Amino acid sequence: MRRGLIDEAKTLGMGAAAHLQQLGVGNMNAADAATLGLGAVTHFYGIFESMYENNDIQPYPENYNYNDEQWRFGQVARQWNLVKPRGEKWNAFLKHLKDNNVTLDPTMTTYMSGRDLMKRRNADWHEQYTLPSLWDFYTPNRENHGAYFFNWTTWDEVAWKKFYQVWMDFIQDYKNMGGRVTPSTDAGFIYNTYGFSYVEELENFQEAGFHPLEVIRSATQHAAEELNKASGKPIEMGVVRPGMLADLVIAPENPIANFKTL
Repeated sequence: MRRGLIDEAKTLGMGAAAHLQQLGVGNMNAADAATLGLGAVTHFYGIFESMYENNDIQPYPENYNYNDEQWRFGQVARQWNLVKPRGEKWNAFLKHLKDNNVTLDPTMTTYMSGRDLMKRRNADWHEQYTLPSLWDFYTPNRENHGAYFFNWTTWDEVAWKKFYQVWMDFIQDYKNMGGRVTPSTDAGFIYNTYGFSYVEELENFQEAGFHPLEVIRSATQHAAEELNKASGKPIEMGVVRPGMLADLVIAPENPIANFKTL
């Protein structure tokens, strides 16, 4: 992450979003990136590292191997107990993000296999909607990104469940203080199939504490605001209003009552 890149993007009227690289967050966490002017943080990399209570970089085991993805994804969830929810660092970081108008784009659906692998592998839609080539990519393979479930243990799933509890509390707190949080999916990896995973992300937002109307606002108006933020121009889409651009899908059931109907 370089200040010059962000400054040049702003000069060109472009926004700046980043998946902060896990090996780099010891030098550039999300708080540092926000200070430089980064507009949006996707995933969770750099988020927890900005709030550690007793560490400055990830206290991973001495034999940790980032290039072995079972290590990478197995260990990252164990950050859940390195931060203090609603503590001083937690609240200061939330304020820092808000003061710098940073959007959070968590992609919680991307990592859901980590907390319940069997459920995700046996989802109803795979047989009809997951292409055989994509299913082969999902299947444990040391060459494919996100196909790391060689020895996924109860320890790993419990860590991910705990991680989600803290992660969702953070996202909920940011929304409640007026921060912008948007849903997306990073589909195509980790038993995360296009289309269905987006609905799962809406459900994740509701699980985090968002009212379904807040979820819809995040997915429409707030997403449009983030895409238009750098230009400084009013949004042209994202709300149903005269003069706005829109593709409308008429759903036969009420998604506010049940996102699964989507």
